[in-house]
Amino acid sequence: MKHKIYVIAGVDKNFGIGKNNDLPWHFSKDMEFFKKTTIKTQDPKKKNMLVMGSTTWESIPKKYRPFKDRENAVLAWDPDYKAEGAKVFGSIDEALDSAGDDIEKIFFIGGGMVYRESVKHPKLTGIYLTHIDREYDCDTFFPEIPEKFNKKEKIGEEHEKGIKLEFLLYTI
Repeated sequence: MKHKIYVIAGVDKNFGIGKNNDLPWHFSKDMEFFKKTTIKTQDPKKKNMLVMGSTTWESIPKKYRPFKDRENAVLAWDPDYKAEGAKVFGSIDEALDSAGDDIEKIFFIGGGMVYRESVKHPKLTGIYLTHIDREYDCDTFFPEIPEKFNKKEKIGEEHEKGIKLEFLLYTI
């Protein structure tokens, strides 16, 4: 596989990720980590690709989409679905297969259904998780991390609003 493929998410103590198609929290340090991780490439001539479901796409305020300096891919069941500034695909594999030589890494960025499918994908390289040391009222949860991702590397730790944020990378 020519591309490294990752999942990236923020989770609370109960692995909650969202409520009513929105994040139940806002931490600028988590947003900075997300941006830095998903933009950075080894090769300055390449960029990374973000893959998300249509509900996640629509939950992003219009002024922030598409995500700048990254290729945006949206998964939608409806073949006529339009996402201005993004490419639309009917499946995870279609999105992955579309990544050309100008793409370095691919990140699945949500929502719940995309996470459930992508963590099981045989080509997945790793899972970036921001563990937020607090419980929130969530209606959407991150799936169980597959056993094969048994190496856990702590990338960093921040505190914001009196809450600890721990940045981890799970790999095989």
